Amino acid sequence: MKKIKALSLIAAMTMIAGAAGCANNNGGSVSENGNASETTTEAVDVPEIEGYDLLWNDEFSGSEMDESKWNYEPHEPGWTNQELQEYTTSTDNVFVRDGKLVIKAIKTDKNGRDYYTSGKVTGQNKTDFTYGKVVVSAKVPEGQGLWPAIWMMPKEEGHYGQWPKCGEIDIMEVLGNDVSTAYGTLHFGEPHGEVQGTWGLTGQTYADSFHEYSVEWEPGEIRWYIDGNLYNTANDWFTAESGGDEKPYPAPFDQPFFVQMNLAVGGSWPGNPDETTDFDKAEFEIDYVRVYQKPEYDTNVKKPEKVFREPLEDGNFIFNGDFSEAEDLTDDVNWKFLLFNGGEGSAEIRDNMIVIESQAEGTEDYSVQLVQPDLPMIKGKKYRATFDAYSDEERDIVVCVSAPSAGWIRYLKDTKLTVTPEKQTFIYDFEMKEKDDNNGRLEFNLGHRGSTATVYISNVRVEEIK
Repeated sequence: MKKIKALSLIAAMTMIAGAAGCANNNGGSVSENGNASETTTEAVDVPEIEGYDLLWNDEFSGSEMDESKWNYEPHEPGWTNQELQEYTTSTDNVFVRDGKLVIKAIKTDKNGRDYYTSGKVTGQNKTDFTYGKVVVSAKVPEGQGLWPAIWMMPKEEGHYGQWPKCGEIDIMEVLGNDVSTAYGTLHFGEPHGEVQGTWGLTGQTYADSFHEYSVEWEPGEIRWYIDGNLYNTANDWFTAESGGDEKPYPAPFDQPFFVQMNLAVGGSWPGNPDETTDFDKAEFEIDYVRVYQKPEYDTNVKKPEKVFREPLEDGNFIFNGDFSEAEDLTDDVNWKFLLFNGGEGSAEIRDNMIVIESQAEGTEDYSVQLVQPDLPMIKGKKYRATFDAYSDEERDIVVCVSAPSAGWIRYLKDTKLTVTPEKQTFIYDFEMKEKDDNNGRLEFNLGHRGSTATVYISNVRVEEIK
């Protein structure tokens, strides 16, 4: 339960055994067991959260960014993810206005070509901490190619090895061309693993108003919330050098991390801006950042054992593969229908099949997508995927078995197939050659194929073969 109370600003650093410490610019400290010692600087009205102490916060109430808490982090274009922007130290790109931090992307001209600048700010070496609850209120910009993010990286990236072995906690990412969907993601491991959740809005968007994004980071579990709604939980992660043994759990998420915020332009995920992108409105606004910490944390945690679901009596790992149940296609049980990146459509189960209608194909194969997760994939085993399909008109679709928790690698490679008005049976055999995974995912991708013809799928099976 929250209530308003005058609290002292606590600026502190958390250290763990074996991890490097850092100087505290604000005078506070946190002991190695995670207990905070307070240094009062000024009284600030912030919500109190039961079971937590306020560690540090920024309400952006001054006239400029507080550089005792934040760094500018300049980078040249193309620094990562094929992004177009230059991150600068200019107050044109990062400034405080009306009690909010504003990160603004600006489109200019350089050598006769479009040139973009923007801002990235970090708390590295100033507000690092280990374990806690991060709460950020923000409003994102809308526009093709805009990519706002609130995320966390380790203070010492090389402690467990470079990304992704070091770990990354993405508190919020929103793509400017789909501002009704927010992503919360954990990155880790080698090979690259991730746990991602999404929270969608209906009748409103994250660009319409401010929303509260939160992460609760504990030794054995990390939880994501939007406006108080829990939508993603992770407790199974690892880190290791290539070919080496895994580091003791809960590495890499047992070291000091820092909060950072940026507004990217373009890149491999959102795509580049186009003529519809309004850079006069390309502003990422942050109302506050608040970090809380429990008085203590139990660091004696064990990695949970993977639970692999059993097949049905007939050996099929696909639940409701005969589409005999008209289930909810929006929840996370059995089948789920998804739309991304301009895809428009609907799906309905009827007459022992699923009927997928598309109004817009979108920009990616997965823009119109039917999936079933939680498939048990065991290294060294061989599997067979079979299904029947036809369509109103001849068209292509793509089928695969992917690894959402292991960097989206493919156990069954992306396979393009042509469906026609005549029903066909498709059979694909594959061998699982990666680490055991209890979260394989069968995907039917209908986006970006040059057609919106309706597709009918039935008799879906994934089974182990000798």
